[in-house]
Amino acid sequence: MRYGIVGTGMMAIEHIANLALTPGTRVTAIADPVTSSLDRAAAAIGHDVARFADAEALAASGLCDAVVIASPNFTHAQVLPPLMAANLHILCEKPLATTIADARAIADAAKAYGRVFWTAMEYRFMPPMAEYVRQIHDGRVGRLHMLAIREHRFPFLVKVGDWNRFSANTGGTMTEKCCHFFDLMRLIVQSEPVRVFCSGAMDVNHRDERYDGRTPDIIDNSFTTVDFANGVRAMLDLCMFADGAEQQEEIAATGDAARLDCFIPAGAIVHSPRVGFMNPKQATRDVIHTDGAALAAGQHHGSTFYQHQHFAAAVRGQGPVMVTADDGLRAVAMGLAAEMSARDKRVVAMAELGL
Repeated sequence: MRYGIVGTGMMAIEHIANLALTPGTRVTAIADPVTSSLDRAAAAIGHDVARFADAEALAASGLCDAVVIASPNFTHAQVLPPLMAANLHILCEKPLATTIADARAIADAAKAYGRVFWTAMEYRFMPPMAEYVRQIHDGRVGRLHMLAIREHRFPFLVKVGDWNRFSANTGGTMTEKCCHFFDLMRLIVQSEPVRVFCSGAMDVNHRDERYDGRTPDIIDNSFTTVDFANGVRAMLDLCMFADGAEQQEEIAATGDAARLDCFIPAGAIVHSPRVGFMNPKQATRDVIHTDGAALAAGQHHGSTFYQHQHFAAAVRGQGPVMVTADDGLRAVAMGLAAEMSARDKRVVAMAELGL
């Protein structure tokens, strides 16, 4: 499979490293308007590769079978049409778009698309997370009632042109950063969200930064609660100034029979059945292995590697599309609802976004 990569910044380098581990693939073309980004990507690829200034030229080259879109969030709606017109298989980084109109237009176009269209949602493919979801769906907590996701991590990294410092470019932190957690909620709960309430602000990070006289406007901490149609309640606890936290992600799914926890990067899954008041605890712990080469090839606990194996299988007709454009649309909608809620200090019904 011949791969093109549109957008050759930080995430593209991770995709390049993981494609190098994926049998039967070769990066043949890259596109980016920034020469220095093209230079870094070409060096990471390590062999001759065609270079283009934009997605249109890459699409017209005939050098690719599939393309990874790793350009800034706000560009997805512009770079996708020529790539789809060229009938390329597409893996589009999250978020799918930064507005509900753009995300819906992309999802509608993908419904009739004759090639694979895959929205990149890395958290689904972390081996501990994949096993965790499987156990919940297999009934290990009984009937699920509550889901709590905590991510305490480092601030947003520096990107080319500092585009990720402004909500107009990212869709806002709750869309840019958290759409994959909202996707994970839908995957685990197996229902659709009804209403969202988010309390969040920019309290610590980026407050002293200025870009052409502008101050960043991105949330750096929040609590978000989501009510699902099947009655399950979910919560996301985000803090982006908790660099020293031992575990970056901690997830707890609680049902009527047990609680199941997942810790990353520890890779541990802890099962805690109900035992009654004052009785001895019966928690058990398993550690899920992640391939060392996959761990070393990126910052997402090996998930980019495993996602590429599934994407390649789908392109070859050997597996399903596991994350559709519709999944991408719904994750964007939840993120935008959370942004609206934090801004307006109110509950936002998903019906307000047409979902």
